[in-house]
Amino acid sequence: MADSEKFPIAVLISGRGTNLKALIDYQDHSLYQIAVVVSNNPDAEGLEVAQFAGIATEVLDSKGFDDREAYDQALVKTLAPYSVKAVIMAGFMRILTKAFINEFEGRMLNIHPSLLPKYPGLHTHERTLEAGDAEHGLSIHFVTEELDAGPLLLQATLDIEDDDTADTLKSRVQKMEHEAYPLAVNLLARGDFAYQNHQACFRGQPLKGPIMLNKLQALMQQHHASDAH
Repeated sequence: MADSEKFPIAVLISGRGTNLKALIDYQDHSLYQIAVVVSNNPDAEGLEVAQFAGIATEVLDSKGFDDREAYDQALVKTLAPYSVKAVIMAGFMRILTKAFINEFEGRMLNIHPSLLPKYPGLHTHERTLEAGDAEHGLSIHFVTEELDAGPLLLQATLDIEDDDTADTLKSRVQKMEHEAYPLAVNLLARGDFAYQNHQACFRGQPLKGPIMLNKLQALMQQHHASDAH
């Protein structure tokens, strides 16, 4: 498929861009194309990751705006020339306003390092250990006004080991993130994941709960096998 025929997305970052790198690595095999990467942090390492891949970048420094509403208005204007069909949050450390979310309602995904609704916000790995949980993981969801509370699409879990620390959990969860996020974004581009009547849907059916990554991967393998025949 030619790049011009692909589903154009924007990726919003604030830091290293590890999930951005995973999205870039997967896009040649996908239906999406990253049209632009936007950072609120001019020193974000992820900007170099995008530039190395030949992807357009924009910096919209958080420090240059009086309030969140003004920032988000500028963000909408920044994205407009790229005609993106979806906005993918990949470590973007800002809470977006209602105006921005309404602009892209049903077309914004976020990945969060916990099994939502547990532990929205920051320091999820530390909070998981402090609670003595047996398992941890990640969640991918549509973005709504309420922080980390949009309809869930996909989750992946891991068992917490006795010697796990916040750092080891972070590393283990990130490894799963790099598998899960490109898959979820590709399914959004295909239309398999959709937002209808304020619900997350998969292939036209409302999800009663998030799909687990291992089950989705098995389903995709079956799909590819049937295509091969």
